[in-house]
Parts: sequence; structure tokens; C-alpha cells
Amino acid sequence: MADVPRLEAIARHCRVQIIRMLAHAGSGHPGGSLSAIDALVALWFHEMRHRPEDPAWAGRDRFILSKGHAVPALYCVYAEAGYLRRDELPTLRKLGSRLQGHPDRRFLPCLEGNTGSLGQGISLGLGLCLGLRLDRSDARVYVMIGDGENDEGQIWESALWAGAHGPKCDSLCVLTDVNRIQNDTFCDDELPLEPLADKWRGMGWNVLDVDGHDIAAILGALEKARACTGRPTQILLRTVKGKGVSFMENNPEYHGTAPSAEQLGKALAEIGAPAAPGEAR
Repeated sequence: MADVPRLEAIARHCRVQIIRMLAHAGSGHPGGSLSAIDALVALWFHEMRHRPEDPAWAGRDRFILSKGHAVPALYCVYAEAGYLRRDELPTLRKLGSRLQGHPDRRFLPCLEGNTGSLGQGISLGLGLCLGLRLDRSDARVYVMIGDGENDEGQIWESALWAGAHGPKCDSLCVLTDVNRIQNDTFCDDELPLEPLADKWRGMGWNVLDVDGHDIAAILGALEKARACTGRPTQILLRTVKGKGVSFMENNPEYHGTAPSAEQLGKALAEIGAPAAPGEAR
């Protein structure tokens, strides 16, 4: 049985680290990192099979962060899971750091793929699924995309292929962070996506629609995805961009704007974290 309060505590701690990392870097993407963190914690601390002491373990489940700009969230999860030292987090985006602004396997081999050029993650995930099938592996593949990323044609090409060849890729689970904001505007102002669930169902996918900040609901969806055979699964995570920090929530400005020193203190206070020496309140 999942220890939901423990997972919620990990997610809260990761939110603190995300804010601190980006403030130290002076650049980066807080909004989509904060909206994605609850699902990432559910994956890495309950659902996925993995071994921090053996990152290349053949039996591991695979994860691709297609919305690569949200990698601060993934780095925090890696640090909590034991893939990184926690004291490495403040080096985000610094010269010589392994923690690049987008996922890059050249610097961090535990990543399954380089991402950041949007739209490519599901295609990568399908390749992993088919390779694992040839190896007769029961490992699963998880891909997280953003809702604005659905504007990319490659998303639909890969989704159509997966739906048409469902039994070959029923180990694939895509999670869409539906936070309704892309870059500097709302998704509906750029290209309306709804009814998103109907579109994925129409392509032959098993579709689940949940509150992306309710960890118990996320775990329930992941369990249903694992039980589904013959089709890939799409989990629509209904989230709030910038979740947990009032001035970032639902604010397109914080898609790619790091908090200032003054904002860092305010954000930490809202999350309920004590300020470190030198951090403004």
C-alpha cells in the first residue's frame, strides 16, 4: 500500500528545491516543474522499478521527460532517490555542471534520452517499448509531455502509430501535464486542445483523466495503466502551472522566469520552508 503522506512530503520538499535551484541559476522554468512534480514523485517513489545503485539495470522501467524544460523537477527527484548528491542541485545551469537546462545524457547517463526540442518524447518511448519487446522484457516505459506540446505534429504521428499497433506497445504510458499554459500564453489562446481525452481515445488509447496534484489519484491511474493490455495508456494530469507558489500559479510569466532573491523568500514562506542564511523573507 502506498504511503501517500510520505509521497506528499517528498513532493513538498522537491518544490522547495526547485525554487532554490532556479533562484541560484537565475534562469530556468519554474511553472512546468512545479506542476509536474507530484506525478514524478508518484512514479519514482512508488510505481517505477529502478535501482539508483545500478542505473543501467536491464530490468528498470524507463522514463522520458519530453517536456525537457521541466528538468529541475526531475533533478530533484533524482537527488531524493539517490542518483545525485543533493549538494549538486544548486549547480543547475552553471558552467561545468552536469545539470544542464534540458536533459542531456552526455552529462548525466542515468537519463534515458536527450529532450527539450518538443514533440519527440513519445517517439523515443515507442522505440524503447519495441526494443524491450524484442528483449522479452516486461519493463514499462513512461513519457511525460506538456499539453502545449500537443501542438507538435510528431506527437500525433507517434500517437496514431501506437494506437494502431496497441498490442506491441501496451507497456507505454504517456502522462500529459495539462497545466493550460505554454511559453508566454494560455494554450486556448494559441490552439485549443479540448476535448483532449476524446482525441486520444479516438486514436485507440486507454485514457485516464485525473487531478495531477492528488497523489492518491495519480497512483490509482498508474495502477489502471499497468493493468491495461492491448493498448497504450494516456493519463491526463489536470494541474496548475506554478503549483504551490501563489504569484506563479496560472501565470504565463513564470513558464520561463526564475524567481528573484525577494521572490525566493516569499515562495519558500508559502511552501512552508525555513529560509536559509542569506535568503530573503
